Amino acid sequence: MNADVMLFFSRVPQLLPVYEALEEGILSRFPDATVTVQKSQIAFDNGRRFAFASLRGKRLVVTFGLGHRVESPRIAQAVEPYPGRWTHHVPVASADELDTELYQWIMLAYDFAARK
Repeated sequence: MNADVMLFFSRVPQLLPVYEALEEGILSRFPDATVTVQKSQIAFDNGRRFAFASLRGKRLVVTFGLGHRVESPRIAQAVEPYPGRWTHHVPVASADELDTELYQWIMLAYDFAARK
């Protein structure tokens, strides 16, 4: 595991396995994606950033952008920072929550970012 990722999760190490499962799930679906660890988030990129992982309390938050708003009780917040671009935030407490529905949204975000 990348030392920057270990440092990122140093204050909530119990979320590291959840992130590792997320990273594995994204990179297995999008082998061309790159991962960038920043101070406040980890970004997944295909030439443009399409998904992010950040920390909010004792949860990992998966963020993705689409050209439309997705309505789901799983989405804690959806905002339209620019016309035609919706940013969605999904809290994830365990690897069990990394399911087909979430990866479908991330796939849509990957395609949306690739078209920009």
